[in-house]
Amino acid sequence: MPNLLFICSKNQWRSPTAELLFKNHPLNQARSAGTGDKARVKVSEKLLAWADVVFVMERKHRDILRQRFASAIARKEIVVLDIEDNYQFNDPELIGILEMALVDYL
Repeated sequence: MPNLLFICSKNQWRSPTAELLFKNHPLNQARSAGTGDKARVKVSEKLLAWADVVFVMERKHRDILRQRFASAIARKEIVVLDIEDNYQFNDPELIGILEMALVDYL
């Protein structure tokens, strides 16, 4: 069962919405975190070690991970979803975008 980690800035809207898509999923487990100081759940080496695949909402999140956690992500698959911070939690449009981007995992 692959572990999927979703990352945005504050872990308030985009990444928790993605995590929710995988609640009770039979094949994948998901968690979410944020890169910012005010993130609800902050990304950590422990979370990155848990993850098999890391999804970031924007390139800047990937860059932050590379700066802060270079050794923890050295062999991780990191997928940039290119989803800007224009959505609220559980926004139907955001869910649709995530479902299309994550079709291979859902």
